[in-house]
Amino acid sequence: MKKNLMLVSLIMLAVVLVLPVYAGGGQQSAAPGKVVLTMGSWRADDVAQVNKLLAEYSKLKPNIEIRFQPTNPPDYNATLRLQLDSGTGPDLMYARSYATGQELFNAGYFGDCTTIPGVTQNFTDSNLAPWRMPDGKMFAVPFAAVSHAVYYNKTIFQKEGLSIPQTYEDFLALCGTLAAKGYTPLANGVADEWDILEVFFLGMLPNFTGGAADRVQYENGTKKLNDANFVAAFQAMADAAKYLPKGFEAVTYNDSQALFNTQQAVMFMDGSWTAGVYADAPFNWGLFAMPAPRGKQTRITFHPDMAITYNTKTKYPNECREFLAWLASREGATVASASLPLGFFPMINFPIQLTDPHANEFLALNTGKETDARFVWPKLMDLYAPMNQSVIMVLKGEQTPRQAADAMEAEAAKVR
Repeated sequence: MKKNLMLVSLIMLAVVLVLPVYAGGGQQSAAPGKVVLTMGSWRADDVAQVNKLLAEYSKLKPNIEIRFQPTNPPDYNATLRLQLDSGTGPDLMYARSYATGQELFNAGYFGDCTTIPGVTQNFTDSNLAPWRMPDGKMFAVPFAAVSHAVYYNKTIFQKEGLSIPQTYEDFLALCGTLAAKGYTPLANGVADEWDILEVFFLGMLPNFTGGAADRVQYENGTKKLNDANFVAAFQAMADAAKYLPKGFEAVTYNDSQALFNTQQAVMFMDGSWTAGVYADAPFNWGLFAMPAPRGKQTRITFHPDMAITYNTKTKYPNECREFLAWLASREGATVASASLPLGFFPMINFPIQLTDPHANEFLALNTGKETDARFVWPKLMDLYAPMNQSVIMVLKGEQTPRQAADAMEAEAAKVR
């Protein structure tokens, strides 16, 4: 028994030594008069970029040092909750959107960001929504989003005298022309499953079902997921199936990237985060928005991905709020945009010019168009897996568009 108690004591001591006292800052060395803040995140790949951003902020606030301390992405939610529950959470942290972030706000861990200057003024309603409580309070400051578009081989387009399609009907006709000339029109496959739903189907869905206001009506049941618009969206996938790579059932996401990068496929419906993969492509490439069917408005799936908030238990709430106010300003967003990884975009409602031409091309697609998050994220995440399977079955011819839409409405009825 005594040995067991000693072992428990040693384990508890080890935990205390390993877990840094983030919010209190008590175990951090700093120059006299300097405030040290820590920032938690799931973006472990972005250390260099975020440190660059924080270094720029330190030039404005020499007395403040912010230390970026990311966690392995799959472990972030559990690790952050453990830290917050034990009083060792970071001063600043990345906030998950919708229900996950709302839970931590309701638990008293995420600070109220509603009155931070710029937050409610400098972002569109759709970009605020993922981090807004039902009563209107903001629990984080929007930081970065990702976009969806069609990558296309400009070299082949120019060689064959092709132009960017203006309607979905034009898009299908373009695919038919490419196929007739011996090209594989589209690089997308379904072996990894997630990308055909998240990137392709959800990327083009607002073109058929409408923007954020319409999405809300599907969420609350005013509109049904088996109406004519949803059936048409699944039909659009069925119509595109014959233009996917031969054996698309076994084509992985990495395979799709390789098919486009090696010019074995002419187009690829994908996300902005892939732009860096083609930095050294031996051909010219560009982007266009997946067009809406004739008579409908083309919309962009510009998905809110990251936001930042502060710990209610931090010893430095004013310094945290000052940093967040800077991120919510035009100046801060401009600096952040230069530090974000390629394909991640500032969400602020000001025109931002990026150094990478393709990043600017992605942002330019938003001009004059309504944007919205991926359809299922706000309220219908229970539909993610069944919708994913229905999209794949439609592509394989194992389910009709009507059957797929009926299945979605049946699933939605369970969770409304």
